[in-house]
Amino acid sequence: MSHTPAYAQSRPAGGPVARFLRSYYIYLVLVAVVVVLSAANLDRFDLFERGNFLNQNNIINILRISAPLLTLVGAFTLLMVSGYIDLSVGSAASLSAVVYALFAIHGLPFPVAFALTLVVGAGLGAINGILVVRLGITPVIATLITLSLYKGIALLLVEDGVSAIKSGGGLSMPDWFNSYGRIGVMLGLPAAFWVAVGVTLVLVVAQNRTLLGKYAAATGGNPTAARLSGINTGRIVFLLYVIVGMTAALAGIARSSFMSLGDPLSGDGMELSAILAVLIGGTAFAGGEGRVLRSFIGALIIMALTVGMLILVPAYFQTLLIGLALLAAAASNHLISRKEVVS
Repeated sequence: MSHTPAYAQSRPAGGPVARFLRSYYIYLVLVAVVVVLSAANLDRFDLFERGNFLNQNNIINILRISAPLLTLVGAFTLLMVSGYIDLSVGSAASLSAVVYALFAIHGLPFPVAFALTLVVGAGLGAINGILVVRLGITPVIATLITLSLYKGIALLLVEDGVSAIKSGGGLSMPDWFNSYGRIGVMLGLPAAFWVAVGVTLVLVVAQNRTLLGKYAAATGGNPTAARLSGINTGRIVFLLYVIVGMTAALAGIARSSFMSLGDPLSGDGMELSAILAVLIGGTAFAGGEGRVLRSFIGALIIMALTVGMLILVPAYFQTLLIGLALLAAAASNHLISRKEVVS
């Protein structure tokens, strides 16, 4: 008698309409956000021209500032699909931004600074993997520890009395420094955005066509069954933490290049945005279910709403609305991902 793994024994509940909404709701939400913002008064925000939200320059600016989060959410999704989480990604991005700026301001050429910062990001992810996989520390606790650790290191790398790594004191940023995140290379969008698209496409293929994606879902769906079937779940989780660390470094590079400086606080809140994006995209918080592409769309929604809040909502309400959005995303995620077991 054959046995079907527990994580494959279910199908979405409900009729055709419910199944349609589960499949396409994220795109409907994006359309709704665009419609609402198209009616908003965008000329109060200095990145935008007067007129409709769908103005070409406005869309380019949204996508340009979205590059860091778009780069990060794909790997973050696979990690959450495996049943784990990384709360340190914002601090890892901040530290990477500072390191990248230090490399640049001290004369390293772009390819070397870029590659070394990715190595740093991989190392930060590996530290998280060691804490969680090797030492057995709960992911939330382990990555809260490294959240504080990475932010502290980033702050220490910035000299006293200086808020960020930037031109001054006899040192200056090279001409190429802000090209990656600000200067358009195709369709008016910078390389950082196209790298985010490329990373997402690679991870979509990895999720759908490789053992990494299948093993991540198996680990998150039923870790005991996955281990009994011969999957080295620890190795999979460790690798996913390393990949998340590298994408956090890419996000930090994009943020640093966009801001033209290395700010040790530039990644603050990025972990909340990533969590919100993947929850809106339908990734199950408990693991076992989630799609990289939907998280990418979720990140676009988050960035569009962030701009909308800057335009329409007083600053002292924005944190409250983010909390309410997280609550709504968690509740809808639970409702959308409910399944009935097929006997």
